Amino acid sequence: MDLLRRARVAFQAGRTLKESFRLSQLEAVVRMVEEHECDFVDALRKDLHKPRFETVVSELMLVKNEAFHATNNLKKWMQPQYVERNLSTSLDDCVVISEPLGVVEQMISPLMVFIYAGNCAIISPSECTPHTSELLHRLLPFYLDNKKILKMCFTFVECFLMLKDGCQSPGNREEGRRIAQAAARTFTPVTLILGGKNPCYVDQHCDIATTAQRVAWARFHNAGQSLVAPDYVLCHRDVKVRLVQALKCCLVQFYGSDPRESCSLGRMVNLEIFNRTRDMLWRSGKVAVGGQAVEAEKYIAPTILTEVAESDPIMQQDIFGPILPILTVNSVDEAIAFINKQEKPLCVYAYSSNSKVISRLMSETSSGSFCSNDSVLQSLMVALPFGGVGASGVGSYHGHYSFDTFSHRKSCLLRSTRFECVTYLRYPPYEDRNLSLMTWASTLSQKSQGWCQIL
Repeated sequence: MDLLRRARVAFQAGRTLKESFRLSQLEAVVRMVEEHECDFVDALRKDLHKPRFETVVSELMLVKNEAFHATNNLKKWMQPQYVERNLSTSLDDCVVISEPLGVVEQMISPLMVFIYAGNCAIISPSECTPHTSELLHRLLPFYLDNKKILKMCFTFVECFLMLKDGCQSPGNREEGRRIAQAAARTFTPVTLILGGKNPCYVDQHCDIATTAQRVAWARFHNAGQSLVAPDYVLCHRDVKVRLVQALKCCLVQFYGSDPRESCSLGRMVNLEIFNRTRDMLWRSGKVAVGGQAVEAEKYIAPTILTEVAESDPIMQQDIFGPILPILTVNSVDEAIAFINKQEKPLCVYAYSSNSKVISRLMSETSSGSFCSNDSVLQSLMVALPFGGVGASGVGSYHGHYSFDTFSHRKSCLLRSTRFECVTYLRYPPYEDRNLSLMTWASTLSQKSQGWCQIL
């Protein structure tokens, strides 16, 4: 509670409101990442066996890109937005002002989003990555204003019992439900990125070799531990055999004949997720390649499953590991129907050289995001909102969307006391003459798109 009190005092003092302060904090984050790149690489290697390439490209570069984008656009985002006026406010100012929510609770990623919206934050690094969390505990107070960034090792729900201003969290659906329930007690706004079973349709009209490479990279990157990875493939029956063979070739190309010895493949984050993933693997489909599991190393080989039934355990839960089930469909209609039977996913992917097929998948399914002929990249672009819909999440972030998510858009009308000769019509005692004048003004508003009302 003392940390929360200090954060509220810092926010109420207005320390975070100035553009110059926000920019200085963004610059400090970039400096921290650049000066301690080797430390982050080492920490994530210890936590996840994460390759240096993946750490730099999918972690550190993204942080810097977000910071640079915010730095270049912050002045514009912070400016008041003037909107159209009606007859009675024609000489007044109608403006929307973005003000920070206050003290927000946040997982460490994305670190940037609360900073450029001007909030104070209580940070909750993941307990699943102790070396990385310890590094952040050590570095954040050194680089960022310690009255703005405050460390806290409570769980999300415990934090929520104290917070009222806002929270952002990636996670699974069960955790999301607990967070939402805790938030409801204090009407705390939340942004939840909850993942889901992201479908990937592979059409008979596509470049199989390129498709296999892009799907395999997206699925097995970070040992499959990504909310935006393709969760399963809906493959047109005509190209299933070719796709499976191409995926096998990709795994050898990516990780060698023995992926366990590869320096490019990570490990499961903890034994709980390892055991859950291994159990789903053993009770689902037929292993086309991979399937090996070593509990002592939290290692599961990159695995392709075929002959998967919709009722198999692997299709009942999100896959947070290096397993790719392949189901067959006879047409794009069948694929769309299958996707729409499920809860709305975080992402839908479609591979086809037929633009009509792509258009149908994009328009006839609902998801947090959509990408054609590639995977994951749409979630990395700071110019696009990243978030879920329905069961896959609430709210979004990235760039300006993060700024809006962590800001309250306050409606402001700045009036004078002039022109009472018009506004008096609204006052009692109500008279038919005044009503007639207001009705006449209303008919004018129909001709000018609703902007002539005089109230």
